Amino acid sequence: MKIAIASDHRGVDYKNKTIDYLKKLGYEVIDCSPNNTPTDDYPDFAFLVCNKVVSKEADIGVLVCRTGIGMSIAANKVKGIRCAKVDSVEDAILSRNDNGANVISFNYTTSFYKVKKFLKAFIEAEVLNDERHIRRVNKICEYERSN
Repeated sequence: MKIAIASDHRGVDYKNKTIDYLKKLGYEVIDCSPNNTPTDDYPDFAFLVCNKVVSKEADIGVLVCRTGIGMSIAANKVKGIRCAKVDSVEDAILSRNDNGANVISFNYTTSFYKVKKFLKAFIEAEVLNDERHIRRVNKICEYERSN
C-alpha cells in the first residue's frame, strides 16, 4: 500500500513521526511536503496529497495540521476525495467502513500514541461493507459529478 502524506509547517514533527511509523509497518510513503516554510499554506499540501490519491499514485492520504480541520476542508474540495478528520479509533474505522474515506486528517496536538492507533485502524478498516453505506456514498459521488 502506498500512502501520501503532508503537513503544514506546524505539523512537520508529527508528519515525520508518522512517516517513520508507517514505514515500520511496511508501507511505502510519499512525502508531499518535504520542504515546509513558516509561510506555507495548508491547502496546497492537501491538494498535492489528494491528487496522488485520485490519480491512484497513492492508495490513501494522511494530512496533518494544527486542527486537522483546515486540511480536511481543503481535501474535500478535490473531486473523488472523502477526507475524515478523526479524533478516535471509532472515527477512523467508521469513516472507512461507512463513508469510504480515502484520506484521514488529524491535529498535531493529539498524543502520538493515539495517532498511531487512528492510523492503524483507518488503514486496516474494511471499506464500504454495507449496501446502505454504498448507496449513500454513491449519492455523494453522483452529486459531486453533476455539480
